Amino acid sequence: MCQLPGYADLNYPHWVCHLRKTLYGLKQSGCRWYQQLVEILVTKLGFKQCEVDQAVFIKQEGMSLMIIVVHVDDCTITATTLTLITAIKCELSRFVEVTDLGELHWLLGIEVTQNREECTLALLQQTYIDAILHHFNFNELKPISMPMEPSMKLSTSQLLSTTAEYAAMQNILYQKAVGSLMYAVPRTWPDILYAVSQVSHFSSNHGQVHWDTIWQIYRHLLGMKNLQLIYGGGEKELARYTDTDGSVMEDHCAISGYAFLIDGGAISWSSKHQEIVSLSMTESEYVGVTHATKEALWLCMLTSSLFTPLLQPTTLFSDNQSAIALVKDHQYHTCTKHIIDVHFHFIRWIIDDSKIQLIYCPTGDMVTNIFTKALPLLKVKHFTVELGLHTA
Repeated sequence: MCQLPGYADLNYPHWVCHLRKTLYGLKQSGCRWYQQLVEILVTKLGFKQCEVDQAVFIKQEGMSLMIIVVHVDDCTITATTLTLITAIKCELSRFVEVTDLGELHWLLGIEVTQNREECTLALLQQTYIDAILHHFNFNELKPISMPMEPSMKLSTSQLLSTTAEYAAMQNILYQKAVGSLMYAVPRTWPDILYAVSQVSHFSSNHGQVHWDTIWQIYRHLLGMKNLQLIYGGGEKELARYTDTDGSVMEDHCAISGYAFLIDGGAISWSSKHQEIVSLSMTESEYVGVTHATKEALWLCMLTSSLFTPLLQPTTLFSDNQSAIALVKDHQYHTCTKHIIDVHFHFIRWIIDDSKIQLIYCPTGDMVTNIFTKALPLLKVKHFTVELGLHTA
């Protein structure tokens, strides 16, 4: 690190210091900082810590609402008026040193832009996409609009087998290329989730076909890098979707996906390899609904603690009517009696407790199809827009 002001050696002004330990000191420093921050916000400033997310702090006085979201020592502050935000920053500066970076424009590598006239907010990761495309020399690739061919099935039969194939792939940075994609997926690029999850299965042992698929994903990013994840252009309420693709994987385990949207943009998405081998499509959907329900309950509790508590059951959309019927049937059903893992039957108790209601959604409108299988071009474009991704 550079020599500290006031402590620089004048005889060696261009020398740097070698650190013998981290600036923050002890290994417990992170925990101690969190405890101090909680004490400042809760005890001294009157905030209430969110029960379902310990990094969120809330303070409500009449019609005024203040919310602070913390990531280590970076605080994102929002309130009903700018005056309240200024007051919070002044109060915080009484206890700790505060660097005021002004209005939010960057958040963990994501560019945040606002259009106050249209009341929209957009998240963009174009700088990061440009950086990884340049790093892997993919800038000159021909852009496309599809992250993965619908007919493409990746398997272990496509692994390297000859000496010539191993030599050709020796200098390929496969794991680094996959890791770069995995950083982008949970932030602003839900449309490449399924393709990235497929190529990641072969990080330790891969073939030319798997590398070609990564090329296609990067070509898709090159063609779609101007997309923004926009909020404020659709329904205000939280929309919830879940879908499952049958036993199409090599190990015969189905893939479950869910998506949660608010204000017309996706806020949470997942594509998960199921833990069990299902014996029917109904059973696969049944297990997939359970996974989506857990996320739905957490999001509902989070929004209820921040805003108005939800009085009606949360609606979860599924495109499998037999699974919906099975969830509502409390008899000892022959289709599920062999499922010994109790947590998969959790959905039945939630439905009976009126916390979730499962509603049928036609497959053509099920946006989570893009998380469970490779789709043709028209469907990719349709579901990409439905997730809230629009051209900048």
